[in-house]
Amino acid sequence: MRRPRPSRTSLRWKIAALAAATACLVAAAVGVLVHLWTAHDIRQRAEARAFNSVYSAVDTYRRTGTLADGAELDPAELPTALRRPADGDRHIAYDGRIEGNAGPSVWAAQRVGGPGSPVLAVQVNMSPDLYGLRRLDASMAVASLVSLAAAVPLAVYGAGLVGRRLRRVSQTASRISCGDLDARTGPTKGRDEVADIAATVDLMADSLSRRLRTERRFTADVAHELRTPVGGLLAAADLLPPGETEDLLRARVRDLRGLVEDLLEISRLDAGVEQAVRARVPLVAVVAEAVARTGLATVVTGTRTGTGSGTGTGTDAKNAQTAGTVETAGTVETDPRRLERVVGNLVVNAHRHGRAPVEVTVGDRTVVVRDHGPGFPADLLRDGPRRFHTDATGHGSGHGLGLTIALGQAQVLGAELCLANTPDGGAVATLRLPT
Repeated sequence: MRRPRPSRTSLRWKIAALAAATACLVAAAVGVLVHLWTAHDIRQRAEARAFNSVYSAVDTYRRTGTLADGAELDPAELPTALRRPADGDRHIAYDGRIEGNAGPSVWAAQRVGGPGSPVLAVQVNMSPDLYGLRRLDASMAVASLVSLAAAVPLAVYGAGLVGRRLRRVSQTASRISCGDLDARTGPTKGRDEVADIAATVDLMADSLSRRLRTERRFTADVAHELRTPVGGLLAAADLLPPGETEDLLRARVRDLRGLVEDLLEISRLDAGVEQAVRARVPLVAVVAEAVARTGLATVVTGTRTGTGSGTGTGTDAKNAQTAGTVETAGTVETDPRRLERVVGNLVVNAHRHGRAPVEVTVGDRTVVVRDHGPGFPADLLRDGPRRFHTDATGHGSGHGLGLTIALGQAQVLGAELCLANTPDGGAVATLRLPT
């Protein structure tokens, strides 16, 4: 009984998205830092150039009376903070105005003489340097996009490698959960967390396999050891004088022998030594014979259309199958003895834990057994049949091995056994034979 898997998003694309987001954040952070540092450097160099220029221009003006290096006396555009500088001191101010292709700029000013003397000023335009800064920003953006385009495929490839390793571990765990105790992940490359997970899954599988083999060996040993004394008890019961005590003892010994035979059958199924002996047989005839062997009132219906299809009810072979049903149903290639075992266990389980009427419907390659009782318990539908687990309400009887044997024999046949409940009440067991 497999559980449905939830929808999932591939780990590869999650890692790729994370790598892309990280690359974008790194590119944005580097771009902002480079922009701020370059803009600060441009302004510092402009201030140093203006400071040196005004020093040279003042010296030239004092010696020759001429203006050099683009110096001006009391220019109209001079910022207000520089119109009254202290005598002999050089001052610098930033002017953020932009007029045409000029600006922003840095002004440096100094008086050429004592108090009241004109102010000599020099303007350094930063627009060429800022144009270079804009080109640098564009180059950084292009480089970031190129880096992102290269990083995402690499991240997808690297995530794919990790995803394949994790998928291998997941497939191994899934095989183990489905009963393949020999499934192993095997050696994995690397010494990372994925390798640790793979090694842990293999260790868990080894431990689980040892415990289950020990349990199966114990079950087989107990069944073999009980077989002889149970046979002796049955022979001794035959020597008792007829009466109520003899009948009661015989019934209990027969139940005990049936339990031992079931345990032996389960041990053989667990060991994987059972092999199907296939033959081409009429499906409905085999099913009807299996129902008749149970001795329980059951309706058998063949769904193939033909000249005599019908149904029957009763407690023996004559009532459990009809001639028309046997003739019209198709033949299948299967092991008839194991098929009878599966159908018989399903019918007996339906009578013990459900309510009449119990109906068996035979199709081309399907056998459906339905009752009208409370249905299968939720834990059985979720986890599958468990040994010695019966209806907790006390409605059913038995040892809880019937469905386990039916499922094991169905697997030997290569068939699929599905258990479900109908919306209007009742349990449905569907056996699908392989094509």
